[in-house]
Amino acid sequence: MSKPTLKKIAERLNLSVGTVSKAIKDYPDISDKTKEKVKAVVEELSYKPNKFAQNLRNQESKIIGLIIPQIVHHFFSNIVLGVTEAAEKKGYLVIVLESTESYETEMKHLDLLIERHVDGLLLSLADNTIKYNHITEIIDQGVPIVLYDKISKSFDCHKVVIDDKKAAYNATKYLIDSGCKKIAHVRGPLKPQTTVDRFLGYKDALKDHHISFDKSIVFESEKISFDDGKEIAHRIKKNKNIDGVFAFTDLLASGILIGLVQEGVKIPEEISVMGFSNWRLTKMTSPSLSTVNQCGYEMGQKAFELLYEEIIAKKTNTKLKHKTIEIPTELVIRNSTKKPA
Repeated sequence: MSKPTLKKIAERLNLSVGTVSKAIKDYPDISDKTKEKVKAVVEELSYKPNKFAQNLRNQESKIIGLIIPQIVHHFFSNIVLGVTEAAEKKGYLVIVLESTESYETEMKHLDLLIERHVDGLLLSLADNTIKYNHITEIIDQGVPIVLYDKISKSFDCHKVVIDDKKAAYNATKYLIDSGCKKIAHVRGPLKPQTTVDRFLGYKDALKDHHISFDKSIVFESEKISFDDGKEIAHRIKKNKNIDGVFAFTDLLASGILIGLVQEGVKIPEEISVMGFSNWRLTKMTSPSLSTVNQCGYEMGQKAFELLYEEIIAKKTNTKLKHKTIEIPTELVIRNSTKKPA
């Protein structure tokens, strides 16, 4: 049996295709009697509108692109969930691609999505992205784009972030309040804004509490991995004065914690360890890891809402003022840190 079409329904009822289409869409200028006849045949034939053809007529694809740096990251998996659930409510399909923190892969994926005529883009910058021509070109083409989490201040568009500097400040302050005097910081390369801001928050907390900054106990991880954390733990153990560690991510912090335990260090009695993100694994380490909770689900929802706002503004030729939305964070205190006095 051939697939039912608007034309076949129109011929069967001796109506025009336009009238059938309007009846299905419940237009007020079509009589209730005609609507009932059309809907009865639609139900009988199990007719489903051709969404692709409709979208072509409306000059939209009803597809958006979402690029995440790491698909295995618990935070980014929550971003995906937040975006896809919000997008589904508005009838959008989401194509999710992973940049693997690669500038080249990020550019390739953006080109691929533009070729697919997506209605808009959501992007968290890869750690290796230090040039932004590929993004400014997309903005110049009029394609709606929203940056989330890892952003750049170099160009104007909607952005959804957390206050990384404030969150890092609070994490470091907690370590100080619990009695730590020599706090090491473990960070990634100073390229994405998130790394910079967390480092600055750490430094500001030391300064405000009259603790001298010591660059010799700031450790850089190139791969930002669990194994990197374990290797850095060995170097931390060699410095007898370090009594606290604030790590850029939970993955590093977990490696540091496990590495220190294997080195015979008592956590948190001798060294307190604080992470960042609140991955699932933070509850599974022994002892469990204190961290900063950042809500990926809410960030994903807000990012889509801003993108949808821009898509609608483009369709209606409405001028938008770009804004930055800040998602709140909170400390999650577990057993890897001492309690404040």
